[in-house]
Amino acid sequence: MRDIQLPIDGTALDLPDARLRYFKNFFNTSDSVHFYNTLLEDTPWQQDPITIFGKTYDQPRLTALYAYNSNPYSYAGITMNPHKMTPTLTKIYDRVRKESPVEFTSVLLNLYRNGKDSNGWHADNEKELGQSPVIASISFGAERFFHLKHRNIKEARLKILLHSGSLLLMEGNTQERWLHQIPKTAKPLAPRINLTFRKII
Repeated sequence: MRDIQLPIDGTALDLPDARLRYFKNFFNTSDSVHFYNTLLEDTPWQQDPITIFGKTYDQPRLTALYAYNSNPYSYAGITMNPHKMTPTLTKIYDRVRKESPVEFTSVLLNLYRNGKDSNGWHADNEKELGQSPVIASISFGAERFFHLKHRNIKEARLKILLHSGSLLLMEGNTQERWLHQIPKTAKPLAPRINLTFRKII
């Protein structure tokens, strides 16, 4: 798997069947620390059971869903009903809107407590997200590697180190043609909070 250096200024990466844009310093260090601490303390984190290949176990991370509407979000057998969007999340969203014209309705928060917490191979392609959904991913806290692989092109695999305060925009056919994950690691890591803004229709 290639470890690549993305352009950090939002320039689109040249990938087959995908459009990725990365902004390394989308939030400065002070704002990143503030948002991390606020979200860590104020979010009603939950841990849902997830069923994969007939086996049920606790999801290896904590989550929360917020939205400007009441539309639920379902994935991997889990249905989440949103909390009302908070002023903190709205401030973050207002910054995201400057780089994406999509009118996001919802944000899914993930708390990776340490290196053992993870998110397996998947695509954000649930039907309520519509065709070719745009996902805006914000990271606060510890750096984690983000893996991607093409569904059909075996050699099209890469990993990206996501920095605190960064924004990763996944656009075009990324969710239809690619899978992504946050893998486990034995390396001792501090917590990371990830926000993925999406439009749930």
